Amino acid sequence: MKFGVYVPCLVVACVATLAFGELFSSMAHLETALYAERDIAVAIKDYIHEEEKRLDKLRKIANDFSEHSSKALASDKNLLANPINAYLYMKRFTLDWDKEVAPNFQSDPDSDVHKKIEELKGYLPTYQDLKGAVTALLRLQDTYKLDTNHLAQGRIRSMMANSMSANDCFEIGKLAYQSEDFYHTAMWMQASLEKEEEEKNKTVPRSLVLDYLSYASLMQGDVERALLLTNELLTILPHHTRSQNNRKYYEKLLEEQRRKQHRRGEDGEEPEAKEETNQFTERPLDDYRKSEEFQTYESLCRGEDTHNYKLKHKLKCRYVNKNNPRLLLKPAKEEEVYLNPWIVVYHDVVSDKEIETIKKIATPKLDRATVHNPRTGKLETAEYRVSKSAWLKDSDDPVIHNVNNRISDITGLSMESAEELQIANYGLGGQYEPHFDFARRREPSAFEKLRGNRIATFLTYMTDVDAGGATVFTSIGVKLFPIKGAAAFWYNLYRNGDGIFDTRHAACPVLVGQKWVSNKWIHERGQEFRRPCSINMDE
Repeated sequence: MKFGVYVPCLVVACVATLAFGELFSSMAHLETALYAERDIAVAIKDYIHEEEKRLDKLRKIANDFSEHSSKALASDKNLLANPINAYLYMKRFTLDWDKEVAPNFQSDPDSDVHKKIEELKGYLPTYQDLKGAVTALLRLQDTYKLDTNHLAQGRIRSMMANSMSANDCFEIGKLAYQSEDFYHTAMWMQASLEKEEEEKNKTVPRSLVLDYLSYASLMQGDVERALLLTNELLTILPHHTRSQNNRKYYEKLLEEQRRKQHRRGEDGEEPEAKEETNQFTERPLDDYRKSEEFQTYESLCRGEDTHNYKLKHKLKCRYVNKNNPRLLLKPAKEEEVYLNPWIVVYHDVVSDKEIETIKKIATPKLDRATVHNPRTGKLETAEYRVSKSAWLKDSDDPVIHNVNNRISDITGLSMESAEELQIANYGLGGQYEPHFDFARRREPSAFEKLRGNRIATFLTYMTDVDAGGATVFTSIGVKLFPIKGAAAFWYNLYRNGDGIFDTRHAACPVLVGQKWVSNKWIHERGQEFRRPCSINMDE
């Protein structure tokens, strides 16, 4: 009840009626006015009661916000680096805000508090962020084979996050449904059903979950399950017209299936045995995701061994100075990872202080990372590369200049034609699927006249990652897990300028935590005397 609408109307109605009857001349009318006064008091009390309930809800919401932000800001770990916490946080300020905060927050649009909240909302997640968080969570679930019920409980491997409610699970399933991803719809609606059974204070109607789950089951070819779920829905809502029609349709489909089975038996053919399948059937994959390369990529990301490297016993660790004066006092710590192609890791390349400086400079410049489209030659965003990046020059800070010089010292290569230092931040589910760093001859703008192709890559890890985020080489089975301050180095080209195809690599999705890296792509020009051509085709 809104006081500003109802109470004045009641007063006007009473005064108008009594004035018309000349109140002062009739004692009966005076008594009527007393009744009106009593009713006005009741109306005001009802209004106050409703306002107190509304303010109690707002008070609880404010306390929840305060408690959550204080806990997160005081923690030495980034709580939002966990994908479950990140999803719940984004849901809080999108779906939950519209359901719980907005209806209870009534203020004059011109008031200071309204303007302040509208200003602060500009820093909060949007629906696009929520959709991205769910997409990332489903990607992580597939790549790392995470159990849906474990995720709903807030568990990722041995790490715990906030558990989800039935509504939290439902909204993930609903977003998957809107993308026509019925595989994940079924998984998360099932999790929502199980959560709903446990809840004393229900967060989503069971009938609504059953409605989505039955349709997802149908779309996956499980008509029997769709009928079973629809029958349960109709026990809750017997007059649900669409479900009544669906039941007839499902029964008709099953009857047709039985007739086909019967006819096969009469013709002497063996009736098709009913396949024992996972209740969520197979994960839908396009041709590329069915490929051996992509399957290897995901296996390596999970830490599985996909190749038996027979030369592992020949790998060495050493201190190297390359007769460089700066490295004589502090040699580079070189660890061989693979011999052909030659892939090494250099440890303690950058200090924590340098890393913080680089991150501080890069953060305001971060933008969605792009990839080179081989068909058009243009840079564009892509679903297979999820990160933000910035480009830093020597002139941005002495630290950048020093790091570039150090890369030159360690690799023995000139930075004359190298690209600027690229800083990349991989957030929630951040990844870069298998790719080459070098451009191939058939690609537009493959060889820049002034710089040539990318001869080598120097990849520096600026954070440890709690889980996931490995760099994997799909052709040779190498996996490098991020070590803060360490750097991976490899040549992308043979000495004759041809690409080394075994350097095809990927950045695995970040499961928990965040990943900062820097990339230094070194080009051919200026390396003529540092890495000269060879008559040996394998060099």
